[in-house]
Order: sequence, then C-alpha cells, then structure tokens
Amino acid sequence: MQSILSSLRNTVIAGFVAAVVVIIVVGIVTGGWPSLGNEGWWAFLFRWLHVISGVMWIGHLWYFNFTQIPTMPKIPDEQKPAISKFIAPAALFWFRWGAMATIITGLLLAAIQHYIVDAVLLGIPGGGTYTPIGIGMWLGAIMWFNVWFVIWPNQKKALGMVEADADSKKKAGRIAMLFSRTNTLLSVPMLYCMIAQSHGGFM
Repeated sequence: MQSILSSLRNTVIAGFVAAVVVIIVVGIVTGGWPSLGNEGWWAFLFRWLHVISGVMWIGHLWYFNFTQIPTMPKIPDEQKPAISKFIAPAALFWFRWGAMATIITGLLLAAIQHYIVDAVLLGIPGGGTYTPIGIGMWLGAIMWFNVWFVIWPNQKKALGMVEADADSKKKAGRIAMLFSRTNTLLSVPMLYCMIAQSHGGFM
C-alpha cells in the first residue's frame, strides 16, 4: 500500500482501478453492465470525466483565490521564491489543463446527448429546456478563455517564465489576479447552472 500512496501516479492509477472494481461489483449485484454500443453509457462516461476535470480545474482556481493569493503577503520574502518558482507553475499546469479537459469533455457530452446547439443558443429554440446548461456552458467557456488567453500569459510574465521588466511583471500579476477573481465569481453561478439542469434548480 505504501508503494501506491507514495507515488501520485500510482495513486491515480489505483483510483481508476478502484473505479473499475466498483463498476464490476455494481454490475454483479444489479445485473447491469456498461455497453459500449449504448449511447447512454458513453454520455455517462464523459459526464464522469467532465466532473473529474472540473474538480481539478475549479479546485485549483479556489486554491489560488482562497489560499495562495491571500497567504502570499504573510510569507517572508526569502521564502516566496519557493511558491513562485515551484508550487505556482505546477499548480498552473493542472489548473489550465483541467480547464481544457473540462471544456472538451463538456462539449463531447453535449454532442453525444444531442443538445449542444440548443445549449449554445441558451435553449431558446426549445422553449427553455436547455437554458440552464446553456448559461453554464457559456460561463464555463468565458472562464476557459480567461484561463488560457489572459491568466496564463500574464502569470508567465509575473512568475518570470518569460522575459518582462519589473513594472510589466507587477502589472501582469495584477491582471492575472483580477481575472482569476472574475473566474471565481463566475464559478458560483456556473456550477449552479450545471447542477440545476438535471437536479431541479429551475422550476
């Protein structure tokens, strides 16, 4: 067990193996097995991957905003390079790729379930059936755009990953923080809309 838990890679692999075991146990107990020819099962698979990706993305977004940013002013100056040179770049890697995986799996899920056009059009053609998920998708798309085209480019400057003078670094750090806070704000209604579509948040 120690060899599994001492390695993040082994831990993640073991997590997916555990999920397969759960699927088998549920299949034995209920007699219901995943069918690769069943559209509903593929929809479930991508929903599961969408949720996993979203947890990675929003988890890191909230880590930055609830933990790292408020704590940075309290850290002694001589210790701050450990954050900016090691922890922040690693966290930003999982943050931005979590965002990418979330939007890709979300779009694939919408395509598999044949509501992608209705959702993009905010459910208006269908009398509002897909309005909640449509709003959630647009909020998620705005947040994804902010991650890849505003936060990440500015963080690279702020962290010294690309050449920038002191003033440019300071300005870039401020922009990245404000857009990260914007995404934190948008994440609350976005998550509400995503859950509300299937769980009665809109009557």
